[in-house]
Amino acid sequence: MATTIHANGLLTVEHEFEVPVDHEAPDGRRLTVFAREVAEPDGGDKPFLVFLQGGPGSEAPRPTRNPTGPGWLGRALRDFRVLMLDQRGTGRSTPVGPDLPGTAAEQAAYLAHFRADAIVRDAEWIRRALGVERWSVLGQSFGGFCGLTYLSFAPDGLREVLITGGVPPLEHGPDEFYALTYALIAARAGEHFRRFPGDAERLRDLHTRVVAGELPLTGGERLSAGRLRMLGSALGMSDGSASLHHRLELPPGSPAFRHDLQDPAGFGRNPLYALLNEASLADGVATQWASARLEDTDSDPLRLTGEHVFPWLFEELHELRPLGEAADLLAEREWERLYDPAQLARNTVPAAAIVYADDPYVPRRFSEETAERVRGLRPWVTNEYLHNGLRADGARILDRLLDLARGRA
Repeated sequence: MATTIHANGLLTVEHEFEVPVDHEAPDGRRLTVFAREVAEPDGGDKPFLVFLQGGPGSEAPRPTRNPTGPGWLGRALRDFRVLMLDQRGTGRSTPVGPDLPGTAAEQAAYLAHFRADAIVRDAEWIRRALGVERWSVLGQSFGGFCGLTYLSFAPDGLREVLITGGVPPLEHGPDEFYALTYALIAARAGEHFRRFPGDAERLRDLHTRVVAGELPLTGGERLSAGRLRMLGSALGMSDGSASLHHRLELPPGSPAFRHDLQDPAGFGRNPLYALLNEASLADGVATQWASARLEDTDSDPLRLTGEHVFPWLFEELHELRPLGEAADLLAEREWERLYDPAQLARNTVPAAAIVYADDPYVPRRFSEETAERVRGLRPWVTNEYLHNGLRADGARILDRLLDLARGRA
């Protein structure tokens, strides 16, 4: 299905594709993947750039005000028509939510088909359906992980791959990854408390009140110490420190404070993030709740957490409770490989990546190691941005990555 719309100075074509849940069983159960094609009014014949959003579990961004102006999309539309995928399970694609039918084992078996390997095979299905010989890919964060999976298993469909803040580790498992990200988020938290020294005392006071059971949330739930520490999840963004401060300055009994602490990482809106965040790092291994196993169990309220997911979330958040048993099964699953190091070592697809030196979500050390192992991948390592660099200065970043990939820089 395709619907063409002319609005806001853009040509958009909305597509729906019916794809197999399991690409190894193409005649089996199907789901819908939604994709929005965006172009300038006369840009419908330009080559495709496929945008793979961060996550896992987040839909593609929606073009709103001034889409052809500053920003990565405006820069992209000068050279491309952009195809924005609502990755399976998100947005207007067949959703994943707490009403997922079946037993826990059936739910887990279904959810096992929502990682980067399935997303890449969806993209290839769509590329063939649209009659495209090769296209370019821009992957942000988890979308960059998908880009490396694409280079591993379907390079013939690619013209070039561009990655922003998402060069994944090769052969470094979840334990190594999360041990390093805990240290990195602790460093970011230390910087925050030096910038806003009063916030440390606020957090300690809030922790005392949490332990005493004095802070009810919406619906009568009690705020837990773990959920309070999850406020650190914002600290990888350029505006994250200010955002954290503005949350902490709210009166603890106010509706605004209770709302912000109800689900600080948005797991209820995007349950796939909680279900598959650790699995997105499981390259041939089981995660066994790596974040929880590595978490320092001391009671220091200043030891904030970042992009870490814990099994107790599936007890505390009512949107996640129906999926708790399935999440435990996924944590014990021996996952398939996500990357092919041998194929990456002989890669012939032009590729470029920006690596954020101070990114606490995707550690620079692992990204640089991987970049050295992908033939032809040209990295740009910089401390000018944090994890949201593409949103903060997208036109400049995309312009530089295109120059790197095409040998102009």
